[in-house]
Amino acid sequence: MLRNFYKSANLRVLSTHTRNVNETDVNHLSNLADEWWNKNGEMKALHAINQLRVPLIRDGLISTGIVKTENINKSNVLDGIKILEVGCGAGILTESLAKLKANVVGIDPSEKLLETAKNHMQNKKFKINYICTTVEEHSENHRENYDAVIASEVLEHVPNQKSFLKECVNCLKPGGSIFVTTLNKTQASWLGGIIAAEYILNLVPKGTHDFDKFISPSEVSKILDEFNCTTILVHGFRYEFWRNVAKWQKYDGINYALHAIKNS
Repeated sequence: MLRNFYKSANLRVLSTHTRNVNETDVNHLSNLADEWWNKNGEMKALHAINQLRVPLIRDGLISTGIVKTENINKSNVLDGIKILEVGCGAGILTESLAKLKANVVGIDPSEKLLETAKNHMQNKKFKINYICTTVEEHSENHRENYDAVIASEVLEHVPNQKSFLKECVNCLKPGGSIFVTTLNKTQASWLGGIIAAEYILNLVPKGTHDFDKFISPSEVSKILDEFNCTTILVHGFRYEFWRNVAKWQKYDGINYALHAIKNS
């Protein structure tokens, strides 16, 4: 399905040493470390959206021509692709990308979540390097180093979203891709993403989201445009909690995914 979307979709700035991290959110998520890999627990929605995130990234990279032709329909489709996942948590998406043979670096400011991630990948032959750091710190020595940068379910937890996106782009090679999934800033996202999800249906732990940090796809695109990136895809998705399944949809007023490419 995503391949059809892509077929139809026609600065370097010095970083600072300021820690662009919401420590309250980091502590909140760190406290859920033991739940992270429980597919039927408090993080089950995060596992469900992997049904969408993995093909989004795979097909998006195929669409840019970076994937070797002979690998497109194989299990090692992302072989040789260097990916940075920013805010990787305990590695749900990270491991899924590594299974496709991508060379993945996962960074997160939570030592506890990264310890869980490292423990979970023990005895697995994955190309994953987990580092406890922020993207601002990481970009200083890894500029134009990655074929793709992923910020999935992270942007809504970042104090300075423009600085965050700037440093994500700084890590990208020219022609590289940035993938974002997050929550739109609408009345529907407040009702669905906070009131319903946290307080009525208990889909995610209470206090997970702050509506002030929700951001529209047009605002993300505008910021990325400032840093020489062109948005090629914005698409909505939904989580059907009664089936524990994630689905693509045209409506992007609550959850959405965005793919942009750094211009050469």
